[in-house]
Amino acid sequence: MLRPGEYVFCTLPDRVIPAGVAPLLVFQEEEGTTLVVQRSDARRIGMGYSTSWAWISLEVHSSLEAVGLLAAVSAALAGGGISCNVVSAFHHDHVFVPLNRGEEAQVILREISDRARSLSRRSPLFRTTA
Repeated sequence: MLRPGEYVFCTLPDRVIPAGVAPLLVFQEEEGTTLVVQRSDARRIGMGYSTSWAWISLEVHSSLEAVGLLAAVSAALAGGGISCNVVSAFHHDHVFVPLNRGEEAQVILREISDRARSLSRRSPLFRTTA
């Protein structure tokens, strides 16, 4: 599902999240805190960023221990010349792609989803619970 909006990756060296910002993602690294926020929030408070991203949520419920799902997703997008940043959350996986490639990426991801469903109908080796 292609979500509305423009998202940016920012870093905070002091690890303090500015008031009035509701990050979609917070990740602590040695060099600082990475935030994914709406572009409008970053601009409003003057946080620097380099590129705007589209956010696609994969609507499959996958285990955090699943093997190969994100490799297939990133390989399919790479085959289309689309860079991606992938985040695994508890319930779903999320893919950030360049803003101007969001709809194209969504088409590619639907195609691999359709192929996977087709395989699961034909072979018990590919059965899914969804």
